[in-house]
Amino acid sequence: MAQGIADEARLVAFFARNNRKADAAKVRRLAAYYIEEARAEGISSDVAFVQMCLETGFLRFGGLVTVDMNNFCGLGSMGKKSPGVRFPDERTGVRAHVQHLKGYASAEPLALAPVDPRYRYIKPKGKAPTVSQLAGTWAMDRSYGTKLRALLNELRG
Repeated sequence: MAQGIADEARLVAFFARNNRKADAAKVRRLAAYYIEEARAEGISSDVAFVQMCLETGFLRFGGLVTVDMNNFCGLGSMGKKSPGVRFPDERTGVRAHVQHLKGYASAEPLALAPVDPRYRYIKPKGKAPTVSQLAGTWAMDRSYGTKLRALLNELRG
């Protein structure tokens, strides 16, 4: 729960250093959406954006979640029979991600209308108030928090 430090240009530049082949217009849109949606919910846009980068392989995807799903955090992706939640557009996918992250970070209620269909399953709310605590909760990977921290450090220079 914090305000992001990086502006849109910095998010885009960070992303480009890691995937120059991505659609630049899409990356700019996503950066703007992450800043707006995270600000509305009181979440760090830096954390949410780097988590999107980690979860999607910098928009390369390649796992169960595909680009057409507008699912930028692997929400609901649990196996071949449950590849993940689909969202109608990019902004809704970003909002769902930010709302899910807020559920992990805080017990505060959502500020915007809920679009995350899995928000109700986060129990207790606020169980991972730090990036490090997302390891073993958001993702079973015990190095998950370390990976996010490394990306945050790269983003912030």
